[in-house]
Amino acid sequence: MEALAAALEASPLGTWARGSNLAYPVANLVHLLGLVMLIGGIGVLDLRLAGAFRRLPVEALWRCLPPLAITGLALLVPAGLVMFAADASSLVVSPAFRWKVVLIVLALANAGAYHLLWRRRLARWDVDPPLGGRIMAAGSLALWLVVAGLGRWIAYA
Repeated sequence: MEALAAALEASPLGTWARGSNLAYPVANLVHLLGLVMLIGGIGVLDLRLAGAFRRLPVEALWRCLPPLAITGLALLVPAGLVMFAADASSLVVSPAFRWKVVLIVLALANAGAYHLLWRRRLARWDVDPPLGGRIMAAGSLALWLVVAGLGRWIAYA
């Protein structure tokens, strides 16, 4: 893994990310925008699925918020790759970065499992929300918030 990180850092992408006056700052801003969109979209939906905002219908939120969160994720990935390429050798051995990656995988797996397990039951969610689904939604929000916190923590670890 460390050899791959060193190769990425030495690649044209890594050189550009470190050498350009705009590459890293713009990637950082795009990464932050993606984070806001991801947590803003999935966070509100997770809060509703966990039991908050009960006056808001789940089906309506499900139609509009996941696309916002997916767009945020689509911004996060390439911007994160640019930032990673700039300093991959240091980041790949950082415990904060490693935990961030592990928790991203868990959060995405949770989202996939949630969709498979609960999507067909959303029509009844406003009347009879399943406890397991509510726990998964709260776990999703917690995972994404910890991922965001670890992302900020990387600079200080």
